Amino acid sequence: MHMSSLRRFPFTQLDVFTSRALEGNPLAVFPDGRGLSDDEMQSIAKEMNLSETTFILPRDAGAEKERGTRVRIFTVQEELPFAGHPTLGTAFALRGNSGAGEIRLELNVGTIPVRFDDSPGQPSFGEMRQNDPVFGQIHDLKKVAEATGIPSEDIDPRFPIQTVSTGVPFTVLPLRGLEQIRRLQINQAQATAYLNASGGKFFFCVTRETVDPTARLHARMLFYNGEDPATGSASGCAAAWMVQHGIAQPDEQVLIEQGVEMKRPSRIFVRASRGNGRVVNVRVGGNVVEVLRGELSF
Repeated sequence: MHMSSLRRFPFTQLDVFTSRALEGNPLAVFPDGRGLSDDEMQSIAKEMNLSETTFILPRDAGAEKERGTRVRIFTVQEELPFAGHPTLGTAFALRGNSGAGEIRLELNVGTIPVRFDDSPGQPSFGEMRQNDPVFGQIHDLKKVAEATGIPSEDIDPRFPIQTVSTGVPFTVLPLRGLEQIRRLQINQAQATAYLNASGGKFFFCVTRETVDPTARLHARMLFYNGEDPATGSASGCAAAWMVQHGIAQPDEQVLIEQGVEMKRPSRIFVRASRGNGRVVNVRVGGNVVEVLRGELSF
């Protein structure tokens, strides 16, 4: 095929939930995905082979002002209605050097605002507000051990195994400590069948024992594409779970460390409020660094 007849799509790659390049969770952002079909977006996400790839779909200024910038999020396998690291990373890409205090994205779950804080001498910090949490079922420890293949003695009985959603339902699974989370293995086929039957999408495995003493939780997320270095949507669910079960105080900002085992350390800052006896106002934030610019042509 002659080069000039190819369609060309520039993209940026960012590392999200870190202020250091080559750490955190990589994300590809296509600043203009107009003219791509759903199947093409899915194929491009597979080609990029990252946890997620996002496509910005520019439209008239009126619609953007009212509802935010239209963005679609794809994993290597499917489109997601919401995900944390693509929301934060895409907002940083849209903000560029504008110094804007807030960027609003219209995702498949609705409009999600990302606010920015530029403290002198610090890398820019962005924080998204996620949908208010919906608390699902509390699971039986033995059944979860059976479904996942995780030894039941590795699961921490002090805290409930619970499904929580702030846009995507995660089943928060507490393990006893770092030793248990380091040797974590999940039978994905059985775990997926169990999750499908109980209303969860993925297990988000956490422990109160952390590598960084300033962190509140150490987390891992194993799924069909291997391991995720930083799961912003699950971290929102974990923030709500922590406030619900007394691991964090309302409005206390705490650090979740993830991606350590896979040598992509990520730092995810979360907080959630309590109002009228419910957990509300879940916020998930972090830093983002641009690492790569390129162009895809096909």
